Amino acid sequence: MMKYLIAFLTILSLNSCKKVEGPGGTSTIKGKITINNYNSQGTVLEGTYAGADQDIYIIYGDKDSTFDNDVKSSIDGTFEFPFLENGKYAIYVYEDVLPIVVGGNTKKAVLVSTEIMKRKSTIDLGEIIIKKK
Repeated sequence: MMKYLIAFLTILSLNSCKKVEGPGGTSTIKGKITINNYNSQGTVLEGTYAGADQDIYIIYGDKDSTFDNDVKSSIDGTFEFPFLENGKYAIYVYEDVLPIVVGGNTKKAVLVSTEIMKRKSTIDLGEIIIKKK
């Protein structure tokens, strides 16, 4: 009888330790922010350049829309969210709404969804192009 109790408790404890999206894992999500520079009428001014010092946000899972962590992009526009568990993630960065609407919302989120399905993996989102005035 005692060995059945020990087996039951072992199975119960293994099931209660299931990892969820978020920190504590061995995987990474990375990418690069590129900026298209526009004027207030929506015309491209200088082409594209690296999105240095941009705030990039991550949402763990798909249960809510509140960001769980954020990083700044490096001088070349690259960013990285390391040490993530398997699961669903949404990464977003804000761009300017063009053409500029006076008195309206001037920012819009550019959202990229992804899923980590394997431990020790790296998900490369590639280039995320945003608009700035």
